[in-house]
Amino acid sequence: MKMKLKQWAGFAEIIGAFAVVISLVYVGIQVNDSVGAVRSASANDANVAVQNWYLQIGSNPQTSKVFYDGLISKEPLPTYDEYQFLMMFHGAFLAFQNSYLIAAEGTIDDELVDALTGAIVLVKDLPGTKRYWRQRKSTFHSAFVSYVDELLVQDTSSAMDMYRNSEVEPEHD
Repeated sequence: MKMKLKQWAGFAEIIGAFAVVISLVYVGIQVNDSVGAVRSASANDANVAVQNWYLQIGSNPQTSKVFYDGLISKEPLPTYDEYQFLMMFHGAFLAFQNSYLIAAEGTIDDELVDALTGAIVLVKDLPGTKRYWRQRKSTFHSAFVSYVDELLVQDTSSAMDMYRNSEVEPEHD
């Protein structure tokens, strides 16, 4: 029995429909894998940004001193030191804001942002933090400003001990 052209066309449509469904399933799997890769890369980038900031501040004695002095000082530091302190702090806050905004988009989870921005809570009561935030908060995204403002009013025991004991001078070369 010979199949007519019309029967062959119907058969080809059925096969084509199955091929489309299989292709869509495959694309869905690929997109899911791609989303996971983007989330992983974004989380890594957020961690690396904050890690690099800490390494830059902590590995240079002069930078460490200026940042430490800026945090604990009730008054602004001498002009260039105050500028350096504010720029260092701003670098960290830009990294925190980036993490916050990509978490708001769902690219990284809120727990990671909370872990990264936990550093703000540790130094929130120090004069330099208050001075920095008062001067620079207007330069940030409004949702991030609200988030940080909430962090700054959290009830915490105190700042980290290494900042509290301002009588102990860090060793310098």
